[in-house]
Amino acid sequence: MEFQYEDNRIFLPDGTGGVLAEITFPAGADGVCVIDHTFVDGSLRGQGVAGKLMEAAVAALRQSGRQARTACSYAALWRDKHPEAADVLL
Repeated sequence: MEFQYEDNRIFLPDGTGGVLAEITFPAGADGVCVIDHTFVDGSLRGQGVAGKLMEAAVAALRQSGRQARTACSYAALWRDKHPEAADVLL
């Protein structure tokens, strides 16, 4: 499983132009990103893919010196369970 990275998006392509999983975190007006969407295809659910997307997003945000708010319900639950990401997830 190899994620593809863009400035405000991390995704897992399906090989045919579609997406099997993704997380998006566009920058808000104040410069803080907003994790507004996570998606995992039904064929991958229950395999920890959403958590891996969150870990990848936190690492990418940390590396670029950015922070993010969580508008997505999954991202908010993940944030609450991972205090080690408090420097990135507001």
